[in-house]
Amino acid sequence: MAASLLLLFLIASKTMALELIPYTPRISELNMEGKVTVSTFALEPPKCVFDPFVNVSDNIWLVITFINATANFKNPTSAQQIPPYEDLYTSYAYMTMKSTLSQYPCKGKAGNVLRVGNESSCKSDDRRTHCNGPLPSPGPYRVKFLAMDSTGSKAETRWSAPITLNKALIWKTIDTWPGRRSGDMIVITVILSALCGVVTIGFLSTVCYECFKLWRHSPSENQEEQRPEPFQASRYDTHHIPPAPPVPPPPPAVDMPGSQRIISSS
Repeated sequence: MAASLLLLFLIASKTMALELIPYTPRISELNMEGKVTVSTFALEPPKCVFDPFVNVSDNIWLVITFINATANFKNPTSAQQIPPYEDLYTSYAYMTMKSTLSQYPCKGKAGNVLRVGNESSCKSDDRRTHCNGPLPSPGPYRVKFLAMDSTGSKAETRWSAPITLNKALIWKTIDTWPGRRSGDMIVITVILSALCGVVTIGFLSTVCYECFKLWRHSPSENQEEQRPEPFQASRYDTHHIPPAPPVPPPPPAVDMPGSQRIISSS
């Protein structure tokens, strides 16, 4: 009994002795698009913050909770107690973006931002229990960094200010009236539309002209192709046959002796 009480006392004293890192997470101040979207937000990386409190072998986690669940969140005392991404739908808190001290150096290059909620591929993957999945609602949320060693939580930062995500607009509520657009946008739209119209008209005119030329020249060309050539009989040369000899005249008439006797006797 005494040993159990001593163990609980040690655990409680360790929890109470959790070092507070004088740093407050915040949205990145870089001039960039999409710092806050409908399911993600970009944090400023905590460079040169953990060195006096964290060893090289320690793990640094990002804790994300709904704003009304921040007070109820308890730092885990072991790796088995780390709440996974799925707990956001039940206990309204989870831990993700496991890293080490080398990823937040005092010198050298580090990431420009920490994008929270950008791993949609592991949302339905049971093997990725500590997924950095998309946030399901606008929130608001609060985050903090928590350092853990082999015995449990070791040091933590302050909680961030409330972070509210953008709300998706219903398509029926989007105002498409041109009067709500700026003058420059209207001028650019008109110029681009006019250029598209000119190019379209030029293209159609070229096509019509080429078709007209083909239609105009095709009958005469067809007639020339279909006109029969005059028949030219080839000359038959008979030089290989010798000319026929001339026909001899008929022989002169000859008086027969018998005919004279017949005539005299009469």
